[in-house]
Amino acid sequence: MPVTAARFDALDPALLVDPYPTYARLREQAAVCRGGPATWVVPRWAEVAELLRDPRLGHGFAATGESNLLRLAYSVAGGRADTALTRIVPRLPGKDHVRVRRLMAQALNPAAVRAIAADVGTWMDRFLDDAVQRGGFDAMTDLALPLQTAVACELLSAPAADRPDIVRRAIDVGRAFILIPYVAEGGIAAQHEAIGWLRDYVAELVAARRRVPGDDLISRLTRVRHQGTVLSDDEIVDNAVFLLFAGFETTIHLVAGGCAALAGHPDAWRQLSGRPQLAANAVEELLRYDAPIQWVARLTSAPVQIADRTIRKDRAVLLLLASANRDPRRFADPDRLDLTRHPNPHVSFGGGPHTCLGTVLARALGTVVFERLASRVDSLEPAGEAVLRPHFNLRGHHQVPLAVTSL
Repeated sequence: MPVTAARFDALDPALLVDPYPTYARLREQAAVCRGGPATWVVPRWAEVAELLRDPRLGHGFAATGESNLLRLAYSVAGGRADTALTRIVPRLPGKDHVRVRRLMAQALNPAAVRAIAADVGTWMDRFLDDAVQRGGFDAMTDLALPLQTAVACELLSAPAADRPDIVRRAIDVGRAFILIPYVAEGGIAAQHEAIGWLRDYVAELVAARRRVPGDDLISRLTRVRHQGTVLSDDEIVDNAVFLLFAGFETTIHLVAGGCAALAGHPDAWRQLSGRPQLAANAVEELLRYDAPIQWVARLTSAPVQIADRTIRKDRAVLLLLASANRDPRRFADPDRLDLTRHPNPHVSFGGGPHTCLGTVLARALGTVVFERLASRVDSLEPAGEAVLRPHFNLRGHHQVPLAVTSL
């Protein structure tokens, strides 16, 4: 049996500063590397893209006793989060996964996304009026967080007075459900409390929308049908909550991280500000260049051949999305931020049956944000040090202070 020398330590402190040299070393050494005990790591684009679509790699951690090799945030036992997790789209098996995903996609349809994007454009214009007048803003606290708050609560048609409570819990749960190798002591109870509160809140919304339907996401989820099937109340509640917290972290860090990347690459910013119509393409490149979710974890349900190694059943496999996105075997000059890059087959949204359900919405929001920014702002420069959040899988910021001038 071949011996794989390369090894990936998911808790290496160097990953918190700049993970890309580590990824480059792994890609050069092997197509599949060792992780923790009975955990394998895949760093190259070709294998990652293929395995994302392989039905033998699933989300079955909570269903097996052999997942102790990778302590995932969503595998904590004995609380309401575990019950809810059996019904969200990524965790459903086979036909149930297809059924619920199809119905969810009907509710989050292109027309609904266009309406939300139009609201985001109006919000961005107001925001930029103020930001330009002040001469700067923080891309995290002033832009990304309040924008995603407004979008998430608009999806639920939640009253304005409830939004602070919703946001606080959505962020808590979102941080837990991004796959990390451990859950901090004391955090598990808070996560269960947060998801319990959100479930109760959304359940009340579902009951209210069944009595008096509207045109919000919850109302649409109560009405969707496919081949005689509908969503149960529990499925609506859990998947609406999942969309809420899953969308928070990824969209926030697309916006804030994208601003940080553009401010740090003056040539790229000049390119976008000169051609705001590049915004949609810029979103794809920003996602490739510094993926908000660095890796995803899967569990093998049967033996899987990866390059020259056979991975046995019930083994954890980490697919390094961010590493795959910088693989020179697939991307020319991969460490360069190129807003005109095309094609751009990045894997930041995953792939196959588990492609991120909010992909269409995230792309639409990101396009509006960066198109408006490029149309209204002349110079975009750092106004201080961008502070990364110390998270081993979520590539995000605490703050991104920027200085701007108007066109």
